[in-house]
Amino acid sequence: MGVHDPHNGWTFITNHARVLAAIADDPNARIRDIAAHCRLTERAVQRIIVDLEQEGYLSHKREGRTNTYRIEPGKVLRHPAEAGLTVASLLSLLVQDEVRRGSESTSLPET
Repeated sequence: MGVHDPHNGWTFITNHARVLAAIADDPNARIRDIAAHCRLTERAVQRIIVDLEQEGYLSHKREGRTNTYRIEPGKVLRHPAEAGLTVASLLSLLVQDEVRRGSESTSLPET
């Protein structure tokens, strides 16, 4: 595992949103697995998790050697342009995309 195909330039989805979506998919995921899924370094994922916890979007509970993360679905997104939108609404869009990508073929639809 590790970081594959680094990306340069801008993207539509932030790394914070990617990490949050990965945790929503598996609240017991290891930082190593989140990093591989999001194509980030483990250190970057650790920093993002700290950011999300400090702002109240995420908390964790230590259970033995495993962290179990809890997302605050009702927390409102930070940017003024998304005023009133919650974490749950963001995650519902990202989860729908993940489900769709998993069920579609890799080819483009015919027009």
